[in-house]
Amino acid sequence: MSGNLRPSRLSPGDVLRVGAVGLRARRARVVLSALGIAIGIATMVAVVGLSESSRADLMARLDRLGTNLLTAEAGKDPGGGDIKLPKNAVAMVERIGPVLQATASADIDARIRRSDVVPEERTAGVTAQAVRRDLLTTLGGEMSRGVWLDKASERLPTTVLGSVAAKRLGVTRVGETIMMNNTRVVVVGILKPIELVPTLDRLAMVGFPSAERYFGFDGHSTTIFERSTDASVEDVWAVLARTINPGQKGGIKVSRPSDALAAKAATDEGLTKLMLGLGAVALLVGGVGVANTMVISVLERRQEIGLRRALGATRGAIRLQFLTESLLLSALGGVTGALLGTVATYGFARFQGWTAVVPPESLAAGVAATLVIGVIAGLYPAIRASRLHPTVALNTT
Repeated sequence: MSGNLRPSRLSPGDVLRVGAVGLRARRARVVLSALGIAIGIATMVAVVGLSESSRADLMARLDRLGTNLLTAEAGKDPGGGDIKLPKNAVAMVERIGPVLQATASADIDARIRRSDVVPEERTAGVTAQAVRRDLLTTLGGEMSRGVWLDKASERLPTTVLGSVAAKRLGVTRVGETIMMNNTRVVVVGILKPIELVPTLDRLAMVGFPSAERYFGFDGHSTTIFERSTDASVEDVWAVLARTINPGQKGGIKVSRPSDALAAKAATDEGLTKLMLGLGAVALLVGGVGVANTMVISVLERRQEIGLRRALGATRGAIRLQFLTESLLLSALGGVTGALLGTVATYGFARFQGWTAVVPPESLAAGVAATLVIGVIAGLYPAIRASRLHPTVALNTT
């Protein structure tokens, strides 16, 4: 009958209880060790979450602004001179089938001062451009104060200032005047910042007729803006330069302003990878802390191990006990870190006005990483504990 006796096996519930007892007996050390894991996981979850939240906000902005805006600018001819676009360039662009809207602006020679008592050389970093009335609707701009140019004001000495230009000139309300060369010009409006074309923020804009009458403008545009259907942007891009100026298409630079915002998303992605690397380092440090805690636990509990072995615990049961402790310790840090990272993501995203996004796969990956760390960190201490001879362990003082 005695030959049929076999060591009893621990149930999963017994294994968890035995492992938890070891952690409860050393709470301060457990908290400090779990903190290292938590910091690593929290960093990784927060970095991924904030990156995704920022990217989602950027994509939403792109959707609102539209990615179907193309800009064509006059460059230099082979001799180094400035290329003059045809006066009917906008009309030619509007003949392209998929084009929905087209407008233009042009550089003009006008030095801008706050008043006539300011020396002419002090322009406050503000330049002047002539613009068409339909510029605002084509670019999707909005007024901060006042009104945009209309049929009457585009012929008069009036101007609309970009947001930065207004600040640099110290103009805070409509009706104030500034000097453009020796002409006193009335400010009829101030724009909100235009994200797709930020260069307009630093301009004082007048109508084409006004520029011809007061500032010697010759009527030739320097920049063409057009919007087409989303599906046809690439097709329009291919023919835009030669449509605007068939004789010198090589001197026309065509670009899509939204590409700059898309490039920002790519830059953010590179920064995300760097921060994930730092999070991985923190996680590795946390794993070393867990391993250190478990090794010390084995050294301090040699008598306990010896007693369990003397009472019939197998080497496998001892290994499983300490491996379970390591997994529980790592899981504690991992879950805590995932919660902290999620809270940090939602808090910062709300502060920035973003839509908070925490990918579920990042949480799953974080918890999985902690379990892997727990196995690796606890494997050596568990094997070391199982190899202790009961007699040697019980004789330890």
